[in-house]
Amino acid sequence: MLVVVRGAGDLATGVIHRLYKSGFKILALEIEKPSAIRRTVSFSECIYNFNGKQIVEDVIAKKIETIDEINECWLNKEIPIAIDPLGEWIKKLKPDIVIDAIIAKKNLGTTIKMAPITVGLGPGFIAGEDVGTVIETMRGHNLGRVIKIGEAEKNTGNPGDIAGFTTERVIYAEVSGKFKSLKKIGDIVKKDEPIGTIDNNVVSASIDGLLRGIIRDDYDIKKGLKIADIDPRLNQYDNCFTISDKARALGGSVLEAILCEIVKRGEKNGLKYFGENFSGC
Repeated sequence: MLVVVRGAGDLATGVIHRLYKSGFKILALEIEKPSAIRRTVSFSECIYNFNGKQIVEDVIAKKIETIDEINECWLNKEIPIAIDPLGEWIKKLKPDIVIDAIIAKKNLGTTIKMAPITVGLGPGFIAGEDVGTVIETMRGHNLGRVIKIGEAEKNTGNPGDIAGFTTERVIYAEVSGKFKSLKKIGDIVKKDEPIGTIDNNVVSASIDGLLRGIIRDDYDIKKGLKIADIDPRLNQYDNCFTISDKARALGGSVLEAILCEIVKRGEKNGLKYFGENFSGC
């Protein structure tokens, strides 16, 4: 079964990684200039990397442009990533499953008609109208809930709590301009210490902690864009280079949503694996 995932940032990467490990054939679609800040765990970085590849937890993603390159990736057990914000590859390949994991807090064009099985992550989608299934992305008790009727919680604008810090740990651009980094992911930073500049404006650390994410050097910033993420837990260095708990949870929920639809629809492979009396959905 072919899965097309719209988005390849850090949360989408958690979904892609889980589906890849579960045996699905995957194509991911991205924009021309992704703005992921957790770049070490985002497959979207392959678009920038000199060799066109990005490795996250031993899984390789590769930037592609043609169908031959897509097929080559699949043969090599790699994940092809195409620059395709409008979803043109969806029309060409007619996938079995489309996942919108852009996490834009709104629907950027995904429709329930794109594939037999469609899943949308976060606010902006109504289950049964925009997509078949919606996944809750808000941290807390309902994180990862599979929604068949209705929609996810509205965007609050407040990041999830880590060690008692929420809004303080995420840094947004106060001005527009070209970003220059002074620190790298994994560095320990102190509150008010410069971590970069936007043109002539200094960007300072908001709290003490580990720099878990920072936008790529020379990125053209728009005011209000998220540009850095600081983890106050200094003993969590390895977390800077591994898929997050939230991304793993979302990946598991997407897998549940897909398998539930396969079984419910009575597809031959699903019934053969689970048995005809499977009633988990």
